[in-house]
Amino acid sequence: MRDAETAWRNAYQHPGPWNRTFPPLSLVDMFEQAAQRRDQAPLLDFLGRKYSYAETLDGARRVACGLKDMGYGAGDRIGLFLPNVPHYVAAYYGILMLGATVVNFSPLYTAEELAHQVADSGTRVLFTISATALLPTALKVLDDSALERLVVGSVAGALPPTKSLFYRLFRGSEVAKRPHDDRITAFSALIDNDGGCTKADIDATSHVALIQYTGGTTGSPKGALLTHQNMSSAARMSAALDPKLGEVEDRILGVLPLFHVFANTCVLNRTVATGGEIVMLPRFDAAQVLATLDRTQANALPGVPTMYQALLDHPKTAQTDFSSLRVCISGGAPLAAELKARFETVTGAKLVEGYGLSETSGVASCNPYEGLNKSGTIGQPMQGTRIALVDKEDPNSPPPDGEPGEIVVNGPQIMKGYWNRPDADAGVFIDDAQGQRWLRTGDVGTIDDDGYIRIVDRLKDMIAVSGFKVFPSEVETVLYRHPAVKEALVIGVPDTYRGESPRAYVTLNKDATATEEELRDWLNGQLGKHERVDQVVIRKELPKTLVGKLDRKALRIEAGIA
Repeated sequence: MRDAETAWRNAYQHPGPWNRTFPPLSLVDMFEQAAQRRDQAPLLDFLGRKYSYAETLDGARRVACGLKDMGYGAGDRIGLFLPNVPHYVAAYYGILMLGATVVNFSPLYTAEELAHQVADSGTRVLFTISATALLPTALKVLDDSALERLVVGSVAGALPPTKSLFYRLFRGSEVAKRPHDDRITAFSALIDNDGGCTKADIDATSHVALIQYTGGTTGSPKGALLTHQNMSSAARMSAALDPKLGEVEDRILGVLPLFHVFANTCVLNRTVATGGEIVMLPRFDAAQVLATLDRTQANALPGVPTMYQALLDHPKTAQTDFSSLRVCISGGAPLAAELKARFETVTGAKLVEGYGLSETSGVASCNPYEGLNKSGTIGQPMQGTRIALVDKEDPNSPPPDGEPGEIVVNGPQIMKGYWNRPDADAGVFIDDAQGQRWLRTGDVGTIDDDGYIRIVDRLKDMIAVSGFKVFPSEVETVLYRHPAVKEALVIGVPDTYRGESPRAYVTLNKDATATEEELRDWLNGQLGKHERVDQVVIRKELPKTLVGKLDRKALRIEAGIA
């Protein structure tokens, strides 16, 4: 393996030694310690209603006791089918206090997708809210699967009184009526207890806190098993990124969906670990984000590149006060250098790119908050993390000198394995000569002399052109240099002569007038012969994943070549 350790030891900007260790810590203990320190300080600001650490801890304990009274306990899988609402936080930590395992489900799942993952994980109870976008789906799964019970919360009950009344009067069409059914419990009824039951004993290093479904490094959705120690280590790593932690207010705008591992670690658990405040929004809406920044003076905004682009495109951006915003972490997709530069110019905030997978509890590397940032890289390894390169064809060997290799990661945040998938475990883990276990990421990259990592592409996304390997991200990087291009994706399409040909799909900036032929000719003039695209297709929009990043897989399906 070619290892970044030596360069990192010499150049890493984060405080603490390169080989920092993280003592075992359960998420429950982490939360209770924060609540003891912060007590009446706000943990959540939900559309103006504040929830203190003490109040949220009490709610979580009541969730645990309510579930225990129903007969659930250690080892059970309990699902969250929720947007960003206070119920999520109380249920998340309450399930963990019970000794059970949280299973995250996207609120955008269809009934079929939800039913499949409920069945795969053996989820017994599902938390949701009485929204028309969620409750009918959950009810269908309750009727058509082995799911035993729904716990249903009310969004109106979580809002400030004036906004709660507005929600009931003017947004009633978005509220689904909870049917009378012995299998359905109101969230308010679940927590109607004193929260005084005995919490479970938790071994942080072995007890699975979260099953996080992912496409993994090989395609089909699998449940990554993340222990309490995996998740608490990732939270502490994320907190350690900030050299001014404790010196300035820690108020983070939480609009990334908490069901996604990026937000679960870098918004929820990281902020609980630091004793900070989460300004929670149910979903991303650029106007609402800008207004909330003005209202709360949040100083951090983790997101994906398309979110930052949407904020820059919004007409209210020019009137927004960004003076409180210090650092924004971008993840989930490559951050174009042009977008980074423009966002930093407009807002005055630092926009740093990081990297992680569900299998790494959401974090593996990041550019430093202070010091050298290298555009186009995913930064340096997080504290306690080692990153290396292996040969793309033989992961037990180093890559040839000067060539990219598959990125592998070792650290306390690496998952225990996949839920009921020993076959998948065998393909994703490798052991080094010292017996250390490394995770194969499926990403191809390089490591420079300063320990900064650059992702070239996904192994499965490489395009085979007449025997040459073409990395789509390299072609996309060139496309982003054109002033008319707003978003870009490149995929391989069948070609009877070359095997595959690269094809580019783009959206254009407002008022841009470039044609497909002009963009193709401009692009191909800057590419090697085997990298040249057969077409540039201009579209009104490109497909995006549930967290808003551009979705190459969905584009292939739409193009009929998946």
